[in-house]
Parts: sequence; C-alpha cells; structure tokens
Amino acid sequence: MEIIHVVLGKANPERMNGVNKVVYQLATKQKLLGKNVSVWGITKDLTINYGERNFNTILFKAYRNKFKLDKAFISALKLKAGKAIFHLHGGFNPIFYSISKQLAKHNIPFVFTPHGAYNTIAMERSSFIKKIYLSLFERPLLKRSAVIHSIGISEVAGLQSIYSNSKCKLVPYGYETNTTETAVSLAGNFIVGFCGRLDIYTKGLDLLVKAFAKFTVAAPNAKLWIIGDSDERDDFFNLVKEEGIADNVVFYGSVFGQEKVDLLKQLNVFAHPSRNEGLPASVLEAASLGLPCVVTRATNTGEFIEKYDAGVVVEQPDVNELYKALLQIKSAIDTNGFDSFSLRCKAMVVEEFNWNKVVVDFDTMYAAA
Repeated sequence: MEIIHVVLGKANPERMNGVNKVVYQLATKQKLLGKNVSVWGITKDLTINYGERNFNTILFKAYRNKFKLDKAFISALKLKAGKAIFHLHGGFNPIFYSISKQLAKHNIPFVFTPHGAYNTIAMERSSFIKKIYLSLFERPLLKRSAVIHSIGISEVAGLQSIYSNSKCKLVPYGYETNTTETAVSLAGNFIVGFCGRLDIYTKGLDLLVKAFAKFTVAAPNAKLWIIGDSDERDDFFNLVKEEGIADNVVFYGSVFGQEKVDLLKQLNVFAHPSRNEGLPASVLEAASLGLPCVVTRATNTGEFIEKYDAGVVVEQPDVNELYKALLQIKSAIDTNGFDSFSLRCKAMVVEEFNWNKVVVDFDTMYAAA
C-alpha cells in the first residue's frame, strides 16, 4: 500500500514553513525504512527548485480559487483507488475539503493532520468566520477522514471542542537529530534566539520583544537574534523600536542549511513563546544542538522540556512569565554552566522524537485507517 502525503508547497525543508519541513522528514524516513511513499505538492509554481530526495514528488497547480483542484490531480487520484492511503497536512485549507470529496467519492481512505489549526487559542482568531467555515467545509472533511492525527495535547482538546469523535490519534512527530553539531556558549555573551516565520501573534513575538526589553535591565549586554522573515517584518521592527531595544536586536532574515545551524550554535537560549502550535520543528532543532529552550505550554513540547529539564516552560503566553523564564534560565546557566543543559537537551530529542519509533506508530495509524 502506497502512502501519499499531500501538502501545500513542495515539502521543501529549506523554507520557513514548518509543515513542509516535517512532511519532508517523515517521507524521507519512511522511504529509508522501506515504505512506498510519495509526496503530492499543490503549488502556484511548478518549478522543481528543491534538492535531491529519496521519495517521489509530484507537483500540481494551485489556483486563485482555493477550492479548485487541478484536473491532473483528480486523474492521478482516481488511479490510486485500492492502492494507496492518503495523508492530508493542514487545517482550514479549502483545497483539502475538495480533495476529501474526491477521496470519499472513490472510496480512498485518508488520514488528516491539522498541524495545530485546532489548538484552542488558534480557534479564537477570526472565530466568527471559522465557525461558518467549520460548519460548511471543515466538519464534513473531518467526518470523511478515517483517522484524525493530532501532534499535541492542546490540539486534541481543541479538536474535541469542535468535533467530538473517537478517531483521533495522538502521535508526535520525530526529528532527525543533529549528531555532529553542538552549541557552544561564548564567554561574555548571552544571546536569546528565535527561528521561524515572523507571525507576530501566533508565534508570540510581541510577547518576546516586551519580555526581552525587561530582561535587558538585568542583562544590559544581552542580544536577541531573530532568524526568519515574512511580510510582518516592518511591524516587528516597529515593536522593537517602541521598546527601545533596537541596539540589542539582530535581525538575520531567512537563513537556511549550515548557515542557520552556525547561527543557532552561538545562542545561549532558544525562545519559542507561541500562542498556538502543532509541534514546532524549530524547538526540536535547537534542542538537538544542545540548546536549552524557553517555550510556552501551547508548543506541545512542554512536557518533554520538563521531563528532561531541558529549559523552562511558561504556562500561559504572558510577558511577565516569559521575562521570569529568561531570568530563570540565565541564572541556571550562570550557576551550573551551559554544558549542564546540553546532554539533557540532546537526550530529549533522541529518546522522545526518534523517527524509527515514530514511523512504527504511523504504520499503526495507517492500518487503523
């Protein structure tokens, strides 16, 4: 049985889109473990502008009408009846509603992963529009799915609040651990870093800027490094200026590959204060380098951070709580040294997010579907 992942984009890991990164890693590991796996990408640009990969990738045209399916997609889908299981990635995407209709029409089972879209806080944004969309499109998609895959506890709770069901499976994603690279704290520096898409509200970057501004009173030489970009860049810069910390903030924009790793290795702390998430790959990437992390509970990484003492967990997205967490992590590093965190952070990723184990869990989920 073939496994076909469907994603908006090209599953290109050299992008800030976390869903694409995760699908790339999942498909890569499934192929290495002998699975028959493909990725179908829906994109405006059909150019093959990504690196070599071990799984087959087929690109289909995306249209201005977000419900419109490429005829080539429909034709290809029909040929997979009785031969494949589909795995759709992303909540509140109109094209997946249309795909789910085609899959149901041809009796092809599918797994659906919302990727954090049903987190309770996420549902509060544009709640009126979401309620209408949920009733007309999202709930029918959920009903058609054979299994609804959640990657964090917050999403399970959010899902049950909008669609009570017994077909939800909680399976965290894995992460390909970086075994050759380790962060090294430089004497005299204290650098807090963030890496990801500049979605100010969702990622809690407004909270981070304000908390860091308070933190600089206690640590005047501290720096905040921002790796990532979006059309909200100017709004982010305005936040920094309003807090009077422009001299303490370094903006790198979009950086990928070894250049990004080299920047992350210079951090003292990785901060990810999201208001809602699925399971942020950037936190796992940072931890795999031995970096302690300050995260909100909404990232769905908190239980692991606590279990391994790999950082500090903030219960609610709050400026004062985030400020206290930065003070706490700095105090721990000053007292016990940076290296005290490194082994615990790496162990967390290796032991809790091992792809070999995770792929077996996915096989069980696909069998249930």
